[in-house]
Amino acid sequence: MQKLFLYSLLFSVVIITSCKSKEEKTAVAIDETDGLAAFSVDSLAKHIAVLSGDDFLGRKPFTEGETKTINYLKDQFIAAGLEPGNGNSYFQDVPMVRITTNASAQMQVQSSKEKFTLKGREDYVVWTDKTDPAINLKDADLVFAGYGVVAPEYNWNDYAGLDVKGKVVLVLVNDPGFNAGDSSLFKGKTMTYYGRWTYKFEEAARQGAKGCLIIHSTDAASYPFAVVQNSWNTSKLRLDNRGKQETLCDMVGWISSPATKKLLKAAGKDTTLLTKADTRGFKGEDLGLKVSIDMKVKTEYNLSHNVIGKITGTKHPDEVIVYTAHWDHLGIGTPDETGDSIYNGALDNASGTAGLLELARAFTSMKTKPERTIVILAVTAEEQGLWGSAYYAQNPVYPAAKTLANINMDGLTWYGKTKDLIMIGKGQNELEDYLSEEAAKKDRVIAFEVHPEAGYYYRSDHFNFAKAGIPSLYTESGTDVDGHGTDYGKAKIDEYAAKNYHRPSDEYDSTWKLDGAIEDLKLMFQVGKRLSFTEKWPEWKEGSEFKAIREKQLKQ
Repeated sequence: MQKLFLYSLLFSVVIITSCKSKEEKTAVAIDETDGLAAFSVDSLAKHIAVLSGDDFLGRKPFTEGETKTINYLKDQFIAAGLEPGNGNSYFQDVPMVRITTNASAQMQVQSSKEKFTLKGREDYVVWTDKTDPAINLKDADLVFAGYGVVAPEYNWNDYAGLDVKGKVVLVLVNDPGFNAGDSSLFKGKTMTYYGRWTYKFEEAARQGAKGCLIIHSTDAASYPFAVVQNSWNTSKLRLDNRGKQETLCDMVGWISSPATKKLLKAAGKDTTLLTKADTRGFKGEDLGLKVSIDMKVKTEYNLSHNVIGKITGTKHPDEVIVYTAHWDHLGIGTPDETGDSIYNGALDNASGTAGLLELARAFTSMKTKPERTIVILAVTAEEQGLWGSAYYAQNPVYPAAKTLANINMDGLTWYGKTKDLIMIGKGQNELEDYLSEEAAKKDRVIAFEVHPEAGYYYRSDHFNFAKAGIPSLYTESGTDVDGHGTDYGKAKIDEYAAKNYHRPSDEYDSTWKLDGAIEDLKLMFQVGKRLSFTEKWPEWKEGSEFKAIREKQLKQ
């Protein structure tokens, strides 16, 4: 999961009330029970256990674990009655490159009065997305560029009048509205895509910067610096874009808050400079510092694979609803305190992948077949940066303009039935209304995360569909557990975050109560079934940054 520490932060207090959305018409009467009998706790548990077994080696792309995983999924797709989803194939090749960096242990910093060093991993973490064998930054000027944001719709441009070509920019994470506590700036405490670290690097490159360092803040980033430190001199996967025009910084990364204060002091500044960036009209400035750092780079090109199957629609076969989950995890890595080095990823995300198989069986079992095509898509390399879904979005098997919706799963409930189900991305699109209505039929409620400032809507595979203009739905486990209440659910989530998240101990446990996962899957199935028959397409809501993309797309 890219949404770090999501589980420990998702306790919701905002409940969606059920109300009928815009008038819909269907060509046939929908049988509410059609397909539901296919869901099985035993089947779900079996698939989770298999996919997260030690013999699948943590399901890391480019390994034997990938080969076992994608072949297992292909066999299960066939057994469930799915047709090949990519022509005659159940696979979509995803060309990727593994980039392994070895950055120098120190960053040299030179001011007009002094020279000092910052320590790698302790003070900063850097890497590169370039494939050059060596990266050398020598006496590069350091420029503070506020939040590093160019957002015309918010009348905001941190780079206005600022020359950063060939320089290193220092920027803040999140949005101005978060730190300022000002609801009139961007979306206030709710993060937009402009607040994500990935955007900061993209914009810095567009501006011609040679490097970009993001100032870390646990509150603003929603995770501690220790999480960032895990990336020090490790390998990363990204799409193989050889032959394509791509603008990248030579060096990107994070810098700690204490190290930032050292830089500001050397520049004759203090943290008031950072707070000024929260005000409209703020102007960035050259800090009068020069930084130097070297990095050796190794590259390995290879293919990973998305796994794709479908049920062809009876009336509108060219119009599709896409269900997604990522099949990959972290492979074999640093042993834990027990000596276990296999990162099994049972919850993250063997559970969501197994959920895809349950959905496949449910749709193929329907007596009245869907009028639109249902696509079941297990994507690769989510843990490396959402790359499998990014490749699909850039190279869609089914055009975005013909895709009604994406419904994504990244971790299912393992501690029993809940009265609630948490929805990520308040006010984004009408799928939340559809989900709320289906939940109400089962006397359940849909709730939103209480930390929208963490930007979880931009941290899983549905985000790449959203960027392509496709309304996307993403949920997480509820906390109000039947017979136990919310404290029990919160304790379970906290326990997982503390003991098992991205650790070898994320293993399948036969004591898991997966009846709650089945109930959640049924809701997502009902939303997709409804979309497969209705004449009305779901829309983005006013205020969504993806609404204009969709409107332009559908006019073409």
